[in-house]
Amino acid sequence: MVKIFIDPGHGGNDPGASANGLLEKDITLDIALQLKSILESEYKNTDVRLSRTNDQTKSLTERTNEANRWNADYLLSIHINAGGGEGFESYIWNGAYRSKSNTDKLRSVIHQANVEQLRWRDRGQKEANFHMLRESSMPAALTENGFIDNVVEAKKMKTDTWVKKVAQAHATGLQNALKLDKKPTKKDVFYRVVCGSFQDLNNAKERMNVLSKHGYDSFVDKYKMKNKIYYRVVVGSFQDKKNANDRMNQLKKKGFDAFIDAVKP
Repeated sequence: MVKIFIDPGHGGNDPGASANGLLEKDITLDIALQLKSILESEYKNTDVRLSRTNDQTKSLTERTNEANRWNADYLLSIHINAGGGEGFESYIWNGAYRSKSNTDKLRSVIHQANVEQLRWRDRGQKEANFHMLRESSMPAALTENGFIDNVVEAKKMKTDTWVKKVAQAHATGLQNALKLDKKPTKKDVFYRVVCGSFQDLNNAKERMNVLSKHGYDSFVDKYKMKNKIYYRVVVGSFQDKKNANDRMNQLKKKGFDAFIDAVKP
């Protein structure tokens, strides 16, 4: 069993960076929750624990102590940057310690996965005297995912699509670094999330435009029932039903009607 401790930076009385109507503490929690879901649903023998699962105040010491007591195999702290830049950077502790070479190697793998999948501007693999990196008894890294005070990057941060992509990139990095084994997937059924079924194609296209403004990619699928043609707006096709349920629930929270349709290729 590989034990991964995920730390959503800040929380509670500590909002972290803020700009463009966003708070760092909210974004980091959204990414961490998505990351936990991906790791536990898609990888075998993987146990994930978060330093916080809601908007609570928690000291750095409390967080690191929890990871150490749990004997985590890896600690990853997730943050959002500020200060007028753009792109992605990552950190390990800048001290001298026996496992530094391995810690740097693992961080490098995670760093590259994020840069490649998100097509970030690469701000570099850095070192700093951050508490959680210094006091953890296991290899640890901290990621800075874009700049909250960069208008272009902040716009992306407001979408569920961006959050999911960042979480997936971190999951890929952890998979590659920690040699996680993928769970077998059922390839005979896909679970499509349908958000609107219309007899008028123009209405389906309008729904796609509305979804796009909320950060969702979609496509129209022609569906025949009782000699009538319907245009279904599909917002995701998944092999894992849990991921389809997550997408459906996200859409419902935003006020959309949505349902899941199982399709055999």
